[in-house]
Amino acid sequence: MTIEERKVTIREVVENYFNHDEEGVVGYNNRLDIRPKYQREFIYKDKQRDEVIKTIRRNLPLNVIYWAKTGEDSYEILDGQQRTISFCEYVEGNFSVEGKYFYNLPKDQQEQILNYELFVYVCDGTDSEKLEWFKIINIAGEKLSDQELRNAVYAGAWTTDAKRYFSKTNGPAHVLASDYLKGSSIRQEYLETAIKWASSKEGITIEEYMAKRQHDPTAHELWSYFRSVIDWVKAVFPKTRKEMKGLEWGLFYNKHGKRTDLDPKTLEAKVKKIMADEDVTKKSGAYEYLLTGEEKLLSIRAFPERDKRAAYERQDHRCNICEEEFAYEEMHGDHIIPWSKGGTTTPENCQMLCIDCNLKKSNY
Repeated sequence: MTIEERKVTIREVVENYFNHDEEGVVGYNNRLDIRPKYQREFIYKDKQRDEVIKTIRRNLPLNVIYWAKTGEDSYEILDGQQRTISFCEYVEGNFSVEGKYFYNLPKDQQEQILNYELFVYVCDGTDSEKLEWFKIINIAGEKLSDQELRNAVYAGAWTTDAKRYFSKTNGPAHVLASDYLKGSSIRQEYLETAIKWASSKEGITIEEYMAKRQHDPTAHELWSYFRSVIDWVKAVFPKTRKEMKGLEWGLFYNKHGKRTDLDPKTLEAKVKKIMADEDVTKKSGAYEYLLTGEEKLLSIRAFPERDKRAAYERQDHRCNICEEEFAYEEMHGDHIIPWSKGGTTTPENCQMLCIDCNLKKSNY
């Protein structure tokens, strides 16, 4: 791994600056990929953007900017994208600061900005070396997400094409699956989720998945898989609810996607019943519960201390199964009629069991 320190002027960076929504953002006489196609869009708010310009005009230092070498004399920004776009857009005359556009400034003030020196680290090395190094980098105002780090390390045709599907505001993934995914497409969270699901199916890590495909020409395989996941969700659970957002649908699909016993009408009736049940405190667990039968996913409401203490005294401090005597702290409140069989979390359905009997009953 090599890291080279450079002083680069704003004048050099803005040479042949080009910002196009679909074609990405480039500068440094077409040698610097400031924002590759479909990567995170500009997210600085006006105040943050203006502060960058004020810092430069006062001749105060900006935080270090990091570039990665992508060719003999070509680079990609790893850290500093938002700052770089800010000063390039200002020099281009696309916004004003304190009522003044760049072209309104006196010539000497324009020159001061153009001659301002940026402190740049240029790194080059193996994928693993870059990934380890990138993890310590902080962006002014925005920290690189794990997936943004991976995108930098495994940059190539495959990553660029994957961003086309998953990393665009109102892009294909957002249109298809925003009801089921949490996070932001432009912060690479949609892409990370899709790769996590796909890599899990292959039994490998996200990094291994991306490294394996880094030089593939397209990411159609990932997009096809992702569409299959969402199509399956819509077929099995056709009614959309807010509780569906952010669940691990791809992992559910990997395990249950080939099942033929999942009847949508029956499942919808059960979902409605769970959603209306006051004893279920984690409604979002309904979907995985219906696939696995694991009741703990629902976080069934526990008995309050008042009801447990009453049952403990009613049972003369004895476990209701083995009938041995125990201290109150050594016993658990339990549903006499299990929740899965219609039992409710009410005083008359409460019994106290010792730890061993409670575990045996739960396992049974």
